[in-house]
Amino acid sequence: MDKIIIKDLIAHGIIGINDWERTKRQPILINIVIFTDMREAGQTDNIDDCIDYHSVANRVVAHSETIQRFTVEALANDIASLCLEEAGARKVRVRVEKPDAVEFTKSVGVEIERKQKR
Repeated sequence: MDKIIIKDLIAHGIIGINDWERTKRQPILINIVIFTDMREAGQTDNIDDCIDYHSVANRVVAHSETIQRFTVEALANDIASLCLEEAGARKVRVRVEKPDAVEFTKSVGVEIERKQKR
């Protein structure tokens, strides 16, 4: 299956369970892989036959910066649902990380996969 890759998307939002995390926006690193069939888009060279990754990225950032989730698991699930709303999206892999959230690490986070319900 073909893949659309959105790598190292950065949003700044409220996420976490600690008091300081509920008042201070922090960076959220997001990686997305949308699984789809790109044969028609490749043949027609028409944007209408493509998943608009620019639009997806903008929607993900807007959501991540306004939702104020407690867990990265919940935010990852939200993002997966947003991606699966795209016509032609069959499956999605989402990784959400919080840089510098835990001492002595570059980041911590989760990665999930979700499929279209058919």
